[in-house]
Amino acid sequence: MTHPELLPRPPSPLVEVADERFDARGVRLLLKRDDLVHPELPGNKWRKLAPNLRAAVEAGHSELVTFGGAYSNHLRATAAAGRLLGMGTVGVVRGHELAGRPLNDSLARCAADGMRLHFVSRPEYRRKGEPEVLARLVSEAGAEGSYVVPEGGSNALALHGCAELGRELRGAADVVAVACGTGGTLAGLAAGLDPGQRALGVPVLAGGFLDAEIRSLQAAAFGGPAGAWSLAEGYDHGGYARVPAELDAFAADFERRHGVSAERIYVAKLLWALTDLTAAGAFPRGTTLTAVITGRP
Repeated sequence: MTHPELLPRPPSPLVEVADERFDARGVRLLLKRDDLVHPELPGNKWRKLAPNLRAAVEAGHSELVTFGGAYSNHLRATAAAGRLLGMGTVGVVRGHELAGRPLNDSLARCAADGMRLHFVSRPEYRRKGEPEVLARLVSEAGAEGSYVVPEGGSNALALHGCAELGRELRGAADVVAVACGTGGTLAGLAAGLDPGQRALGVPVLAGGFLDAEIRSLQAAAFGGPAGAWSLAEGYDHGGYARVPAELDAFAADFERRHGVSAERIYVAKLLWALTDLTAAGAFPRGTTLTAVITGRP
């Protein structure tokens, strides 16, 4: 069974921008406009969700259950996908203290798209990778029998979807950079690139845990390491969903310069990191650098 909303989209546009901060260092900057790949599931959210949605539909599931924090783009994308497909959605949300409070804009959007929200304690949420805890959380959310999509949508199916992003960029760049939450997009992107190309991930969460997670994801999806990749730590700006004034000002300036929306939680941190790394001489003169614009909040 193939649903129209799951059909492949054409490759997203790849555009070059003139920016003196990069030009002065001899670095060519391209933007992979993955925010345009789907009208409601932009960028890596569509690439990661589409294979899982297809599997859920083909297996006859009528409901999806997934996980995220109070500002999770993934929860919003899953809720929108459920609406588009006519499937029920359940979001297990980190933070039991949020239950009963007014919903923030992100969770309100999820609810408006039909997602049923179930709030759990942070210690319990951290243990969701344990099979017995996962089963209990799903049961307590009233989602037994639902198709389970992991936090961030990152699993073996998602990595194969993100590998297509890498294949679209073969021969087009020396370094392809992407903001990272759970690491799934970077893990798949690296696998799809040509030998000689490198994927660079910019974590938006503090903690330094992604290296092992990416290796684990690649082992599950591809049987072992796939492609060349590295992480640029230290650009989380205080943690997930933290947008200090200097980052907001930088993003607004980038938008004015290039007419491209610099979504604050992921994209702005990526662009800040690339600007800073370029100024520090991290990329040799003559490098073609591509930033993956993963989409709006």
